[in-house]
Amino acid sequence: MPPTTKEHELTCKELVELVTDYLDGKLSAEDERRFSEHLALCEGCNAYLQQMRITIATLGKLTEQSISAEAKEKLVHAFRNWKA
Repeated sequence: MPPTTKEHELTCKELVELVTDYLDGKLSAEDERRFSEHLALCEGCNAYLQQMRITIATLGKLTEQSISAEAKEKLVHAFRNWKA
């Protein structure tokens, strides 16, 4: 395998865009290698990845009944206006 060159290094922005596919095991072997190499050097992206894992684990425990009507309304409003 050829050594990583600057043009093949993953940026922080690219890592953020790929994190869901990484967690789902959907990255190509090359992208997974680049992802892992970036994590080995970037404390901030490691923290982001850990936050994503915690968020996914926490949200997976929520049920619709466990969310107050007020919180549900705020979430619906936020997602309806997300791209606005």
